[in-house]
Amino acid sequence: MLEQVHRMRSSEDFRVTVRRGVKVAQPTLVIHVLPGDGGVTSVGLVVSKSVGSAVTRNRVKRRLRHLMRDRLSDVPSGSRIVVRALSPAKDSSSTTLADDLDVALARAGAR
Repeated sequence: MLEQVHRMRSSEDFRVTVRRGVKVAQPTLVIHVLPGDGGVTSVGLVVSKSVGSAVTRNRVKRRLRHLMRDRLSDVPSGSRIVVRALSPAKDSSSTTLADDLDVALARAGAR
């Protein structure tokens, strides 16, 4: 599970990251990365109702939190990352989500 200190909670942090960050789209997700200058890296997740029922959305969120936890050491410290799940994420395997996340982070320059 992603530690609480790394979870983005403020709507202003989400807004700034989405507006100013580098956007990269993949079939199952879209990420926005705002490079940092040190400090604590924070990750925010957006999983809308278009992904599915509450049970499905929570499952997708848990999988994405787990995947991001494993990748925090590869991201420059102080970065802010917003991961938005798309509708195909509900039917995707964890391997597919991981591959899409790795490609997106690499394209955004966060790896």
